[in-house]
Amino acid sequence: MEERLAFVEGAEQPLSMHPKKFALWLFIVSVVMVFAGMTSAYIVRQSEGNWLEFDLPNVFWYTSGIIVLSSLSIHWSYLAAKKDDFNSLKLGLLITALLGISFLIGQWYSWEALVGQDVYFVGNPAGSFMYVFTGLHAFHLISGVIFLIIVLISSLRNKIHSQNLAQLEMCVTYWHFLGGLWLYLFMFLLLNH
Repeated sequence: MEERLAFVEGAEQPLSMHPKKFALWLFIVSVVMVFAGMTSAYIVRQSEGNWLEFDLPNVFWYTSGIIVLSSLSIHWSYLAAKKDDFNSLKLGLLITALLGISFLIGQWYSWEALVGQDVYFVGNPAGSFMYVFTGLHAFHLISGVIFLIIVLISSLRNKIHSQNLAQLEMCVTYWHFLGGLWLYLFMFLLLNH
């Protein structure tokens, strides 16, 4: 019996993860797969010819800067929460949400710039891909802003602190993913345009 107990005591502990964090990671993997499939389809379709050449909207450079700044501000929020610096936590979340909304407004202006170049959703596949890439990313970013607002409300109710970080950690992970996804899409479009 003692040998059996020694074996159990010496056994490695399985890795554990909060179930909601695990679900978030599954969701992120599925989004990665969708965008990987779409960028692959873009390359295949582009190689077939009949591909409209147009300039990427300059606003993409600004929105890329905005998304990088938003990643910095949400990381600042996370560090503040770990130190129970509630004012910085709330301010960082508010700044991140405002930067997220600014990004979405910038994406709207990018669509206006595309229309100004006679690039539409319907017509040439090059334009269709551009609208699908930016629109699908914008949809996910809207969900990220909603998540940020939920976390901001939790922080205003003092539910986020150094002993209760799970909700904030999930929000930070999702937000950084969205930022990285946009930077990937932008670089992909720059290199394959």
